[in-house]
Amino acid sequence: MKDIFRRILAGEAIPFNNPDYYKIGEACTETKKLLIKLNNVVETSASRRLLAEITGSAIDDSTTIFTPFQINYGKNTRIGKNVFINFNCTFLDLGGITIEDNVMLAPNVSLLTEGHPLAAGDRQTLIARPIHVKKNAWIGANATILQGVTIGENAVVAAGAVVSKDVPDNAVAGGIPAKIIKTI
Repeated sequence: MKDIFRRILAGEAIPFNNPDYYKIGEACTETKKLLIKLNNVVETSASRRLLAEITGSAIDDSTTIFTPFQINYGKNTRIGKNVFINFNCTFLDLGGITIEDNVMLAPNVSLLTEGHPLAAGDRQTLIARPIHVKKNAWIGANATILQGVTIGENAVVAAGAVVSKDVPDNAVAGGIPAKIIKTI
């Protein structure tokens, strides 16, 4: 049997009463300890080092993160080169988040790979799907990207948008729910 984190990444629905579910809480607690440090350092190099520890992967010197920053697990996030993450961004990454090179995230952007079934009797179940933000994408302030969404290369997501469907390359999307506004 695969461990619970691989099962989540594979798209398996995990009920809260799963005997291994506690492992998620334990891992998130360890991440919170590192977040306290990350959100209290001033030096950019220290921020990168702590973010690398949280994600378990290298963070390039060209990447900048402004704190405060929130992430629940961290190990399922990959961040490319020359990425800018502005203040108050939130990542729920159990489903996997990939941010390619030259991506800009404005303040208060949320990348949420996790959700629950609609049926009331099934809501105590975690379902996760990956988010992929491709090269040169720009996500505006207060935008929310939901599970399973890919933001295309050079795409722009307008401030305040809630994105529940893929945004193609070179497109501008906005609104709630987000719709394609134009092509650039």
